[in-house]
Parts: sequence; structure tokens; C-alpha cells
Amino acid sequence: MIPRETAEIIIKSRKQFPVITLTGPRQSGKTTLLRSIYKDIPYVSLEDIDIRNAAINDPRGFLNNFPRGAVLDEVQRTPELFSYLQGIVDENKEIHFALSGSENFLLLENISQSLAGRAAILKLLPFSMTELQNEGLIPDSYEQLIFKGMYPGIYDRDIEPKIFYPSYISTYIERDVRQIKNIENLNRFSNFLQLCAGRAGQIVNLNSLATDAGISPNTAKSWLSILEASYIIFFLQPYYKNYNKRIIKSPKLYFYDTGLACSLLGINAADQVKTYHSKGALFENLIITELIKSRLHQGVNPRFYFWQNKTKQEIDLIIDKPEGPVAVEIKSGMTMNDSYFTNLKYWQKITDEKSEHLNVIYGGDTDLKTSKGNYISWSSSHMHNI
Repeated sequence: MIPRETAEIIIKSRKQFPVITLTGPRQSGKTTLLRSIYKDIPYVSLEDIDIRNAAINDPRGFLNNFPRGAVLDEVQRTPELFSYLQGIVDENKEIHFALSGSENFLLLENISQSLAGRAAILKLLPFSMTELQNEGLIPDSYEQLIFKGMYPGIYDRDIEPKIFYPSYISTYIERDVRQIKNIENLNRFSNFLQLCAGRAGQIVNLNSLATDAGISPNTAKSWLSILEASYIIFFLQPYYKNYNKRIIKSPKLYFYDTGLACSLLGINAADQVKTYHSKGALFENLIITELIKSRLHQGVNPRFYFWQNKTKQEIDLIIDKPEGPVAVEIKSGMTMNDSYFTNLKYWQKITDEKSEHLNVIYGGDTDLKTSKGNYISWSSSHMHNI
């Protein structure tokens, strides 16, 4: 098992909270991680229909089987348990439950209402670059990494991306989507998912997306929510602070894994990434997801945004920190180029930001500090310190 950064946070949180919740995409390694940590309490999968029926029909009786607690996997299948868990952990300070699921609990009312203040909510995404680097598994080029993605099955079981992702997508659409919402035409939803992949790194235009998918804007909005809740996509919201008269107000769309996006785009080899017309968007997606993982896997919710004004001047990533916003441009080019700082210089002009807070993450191998700002390699550990 490849060590996960989140393990330390789970072990620490267990001592502080009666309930740990671990969410993330299907097959991101949640079950493997929890079973490796919680060897002293039972593991229960609520995917099992008999176990699930027992939990639904008699929640209190079901939970009484676990006097010291348990790991309850795919717990979003049994929302009936949440309110009973509240009573149990309030009455018995020695009991502990670990809950996992492939839906975002923050988007489920059950956990926010029933377990508020009692549960540590953590997220586990596919492997991070740091986790792969620690095991000597990082590919030689970012094109290979974009294509391969970072789902554990590809590395733990040596499954080829062209086999793993179509199976993953099929299982996701046929099982998870049906559980979240009753969608009659799954072929249309599949087409919608492919259209989203073609818009990775772009500002969301609901009307355009709906027209291309042959659905209403409201349906498109609903389907985007499904993809977000099941950790297929996420959004970067525009940065508003002090610039509300100048900026665009729609979010940008990204995928939690570039390998999944490549599969949906019909990219079947790393060499095809090199010539893909939107390679820059895929590289941007890779870097932003990696920076998100560096926060989430430490139990920190990232405060990430993008900025764009009405004349299309844009900063790819704004990291909102207590000491002030940090601006990051993301460029797939492998050679340092002063033009990469053009928008950062404009940002500096309107914010009076210092040059040392201006960063370009690029496709080359060398880190360099300049009078304009910082060049940071895509493979550099310094990237995570931004």
C-alpha cells in the first residue's frame, strides 16, 4: 500500500472527534486507508444489500451491534443512520465511528444537521504527486502524468489507463448517478460528461453547455451538481475582493483527475496529450488539482479562486491567505518566458502586490527567483509551499 498523506490527520482526529467522515471519489483509496488504520473496530460495507436493509429497517438495533464503534463504508446509502449516530456518540464518549462514502457529505443535509460539531470531515482524492514521488512512481513527463491520472488502481494494480477509465466511467454512470438522481437517459448524461471534459479549465457557460447537450439550462445545472457531489468535477469561483465591478461572475470547471478527463476526450496515449489543442488547459487542471490535494489531504479546505476582468485579463489561480492573496499563473511551456508574467504584472499594478508573491508554475524542470517573480517547476516540491 502506498502511504497516504491523510493517514496522519485521521489518526490525530480520531482522538479529538467521536466521528470521522472520509469522502472522496469512488476508488480513491478510502476503504484501504480506513481499514489500515481502524484494525480494532469492525468494518461494515453498506453496499451489501442485506446489511443495508438491516440498517434501514432497524437503525438502532443495527448500531447496537457495535458497542465500541465501527467503520461504516458507503454510508450515504443509509441516511437513516445519521440521527441515531448522534444519540449514540453523545451518550457514550468511548465509542467511535468512521464513516466513508463517495459523495460529498457537505452537500448532504444529513451530516451537517445530525453530526455538526461531532464529526471531522476529511477528503481523500486520488494519489497526489508527492505520494507518487515518495514511492518513485512519478512519470518522467507531465504529459504522461496528465494521461495516466492518479487513481490508485492504476498504480497499485498496474491497470492501463485505457482499460481503467472506461470501466470507471461506465460503473459511475450506471451505479452512482442512478443512486443520486433518477436520470432516464443515461446516454445523454454520458454525452454531457464528455462535453464537460472538453470544457475543463473554461468558464462555465450554462446555456452553451445545455444547447450542445440537448437539455435545458436547469437540467445542465442539476447534472453539474451531480458531478460535483460525486467528486468528478469541481469549480473555481471568481475572486471578488475589491474588484467586484471589473470581474466575471461565473465559475471555472475542472476535473478531479486529468486521466479521467483524457479518457472522456478520447485521448488514448500520452503522446496525444502533447498535440492536444487544449494541452494548456489540461496542464492547468493538473496543477490546480495537485495544489488542492496538498491542502485537502492535510485536512485544510483550500481557498482557491481565479480572477478575470471584462477585458479577459486573467490570473489562473488566486490563493486567498490571511496575509493576502497569492497570484499564480500556470503555463505548460517548458522554457522560461517573460511573457508568462504579463497578467501577473497587471495584477501587481492594481493590487500593489510584491514581486515575490507572483508565481509562474510551468512545464520546465528548474525553479528560479527573478525580479518579476518566481518560476516554479511542475515537479518541484516548492509548488506545495505557495
